[in-house]
Amino acid sequence: MFKNKKLTLILAALVIILVIAVSVWLFVGNKEDKTSETPNDATVTKEGDTTSMSQTFYIYDTVVNIKVYGDTVAQKNMDDIQHMLERMDKEFSRTKEDGEIYAVNKAAGKEAVVVSDETLDIVKQSLKYAEEMGGLFDPTIGPLVDLWNIGSGGDHVPPQADIDKGKSLTNYKDVILDEAAKTVKLAKEGMVLDMGGIGKGYAADRIADYLKAQGLDSAMINLGGSSIIALGTKPNGSQWNIGLQDPDKSRGTQLGTIKITNEVIDASGVYERFFMQDGVRYHHILDPRTGFPSQNGLKSVTIMSPNATDADALSTGVFLMGEEAGIKYLEALPENVEAFFITDDNKIYATSGIRERLQLTDPTYSFAN
Repeated sequence: MFKNKKLTLILAALVIILVIAVSVWLFVGNKEDKTSETPNDATVTKEGDTTSMSQTFYIYDTVVNIKVYGDTVAQKNMDDIQHMLERMDKEFSRTKEDGEIYAVNKAAGKEAVVVSDETLDIVKQSLKYAEEMGGLFDPTIGPLVDLWNIGSGGDHVPPQADIDKGKSLTNYKDVILDEAAKTVKLAKEGMVLDMGGIGKGYAADRIADYLKAQGLDSAMINLGGSSIIALGTKPNGSQWNIGLQDPDKSRGTQLGTIKITNEVIDASGVYERFFMQDGVRYHHILDPRTGFPSQNGLKSVTIMSPNATDADALSTGVFLMGEEAGIKYLEALPENVEAFFITDDNKIYATSGIRERLQLTDPTYSFAN
């Protein structure tokens, strides 16, 4: 009798504890869900007589900062930008299962996949850059990116046989685009499209296009520090003063500054994602010709262009070309594209139109030409 009563009390206590725990979990869970569904509002400030609105998002696996000037700027503009970024992030991702590039990769070697105008456009542009740069920029480098996995857990050199297999699946000429049907097909099973070398620049351009269409022509669009668009000028008519990343120090430090108007800055460097093995730095800029990270004596390349998509693709391609060939290639382009290259010995090599604009603040670096 006593044992049964004791057992009943214990069971009753356990039920009460369980009910309380579930109630707390539901309360906290609902609270967290509501918080995640409610976007953070932008910060509004006055700079002189001009209103500015700024907001930060975490999209594209990076921190995105948008600052817009103008008396008509509103929270709706920031919400629209967030939705644009989220849409493109999903469409262009090779890892998001509800994305269009993911679907194209899954159907590799089997069938064509119908895609949106936006996805069709970014794939078309990536193939154009691949053709123009002789495959140094290659959107089908996904098998090698997945193999090395640098920045996402990869910490050793893969076996040569695996690298050779990845190389055999990397060829932009095996992408079949049907613009009339709006389809993309990869010719070989195991091919993987990767928009990582162009996606941020493309997204930055679309944001700039949106803002200009809204009559907002003064803004700073910064996707992770690697793709930056200075739209128009500051409200007082002055140029934007941009700090330039020091490739030897943590993000946030700078080697100098440059003033820009209606221009894009895009940087690629060995400092972003890498691992060390046997004293060698293996970074994320992979060379389709070798299947390995480039080892050409460069620390970083910074491109300045009127177009962020161009700059993003070029920053990868000319990095792989190396300093001398890269400068020659850029100066032969019909577009007004400038760049500077930083070598392992801290020398700066620059195209003819950028040297006078670049103000060095760190004595570690000096011009070589």
